[in-house]
Amino acid sequence: MKSNNTLQVLVSAMNANCQQLVEKMNIMSDAIIINQCDKVGYQEQHLNEGTVRFFDMNERGVGLSRNNALLRATGDIVLFSDEDITYDDDYVSKVLDAFEKHSDADMLLFNIRVCESRRTYYTTKETKIGWYNCGRYPTYSFAIRREKLYKSGVTYSLLFGGGAKYSAGEDSLFIKDLLRKKFKIIALPIEIGQEAERESTWFNGYIEKFFFDRGVLYHFLYGKLAKLFAYRFIMAKKSFMCKEIAPKKALSLMMDGIKEAKN
Repeated sequence: MKSNNTLQVLVSAMNANCQQLVEKMNIMSDAIIINQCDKVGYQEQHLNEGTVRFFDMNERGVGLSRNNALLRATGDIVLFSDEDITYDDDYVSKVLDAFEKHSDADMLLFNIRVCESRRTYYTTKETKIGWYNCGRYPTYSFAIRREKLYKSGVTYSLLFGGGAKYSAGEDSLFIKDLLRKKFKIIALPIEIGQEAERESTWFNGYIEKFFFDRGVLYHFLYGKLAKLFAYRFIMAKKSFMCKEIAPKKALSLMMDGIKEAKN
């Protein structure tokens, strides 16, 4: 299926080398790489399949990185990514063909192969995304129609994610904000790449901060239902998350986080 759309990959990286990262990720399309480091600079790498624009930025925060990439994006379809993703050779055609097939969709979510311990989702059948099932999907699964995203005014939270005040959750909030804007979002059983195993930039174990930050996130995700979802979360995950901190204490920490977010 021939598409008239263009695809641009938006990569968040830290202390990376442009040429090495392009080769490692198997980028074969236009791309913007925001490389958070200790200097400021710019370079371009021209591929047979597109142009990679590489920005060195002396700043920190994954939400800030993704927003900076969005500000500079030009592709019809933008595919968010991280530096530890390696794309399959046919990722461009898979993404563009999917948008041709789902012409009424504003955003599509794709499968990335990851190790079992880090897997939060794997789509086995086409699934419509709503407020009740939007919290599982990482940013590297997101592909969006750029113009529609711009018109929505939605950006990534600067409060959540690696390098921010509160740990992970910027991806879930991003989807939730798009759903509020009536975006049609579909998760597809289509693989486009693989994540390399590496140490997390934000996860330090199921410590007090993990549960407190989760409570803050649940306030923004679920509003008046935050306490109910917090209880459900602890009951469902306590067998492996509450080995160091008792379930009662973990739930109390989440409630403290919900209270802080309200204030």
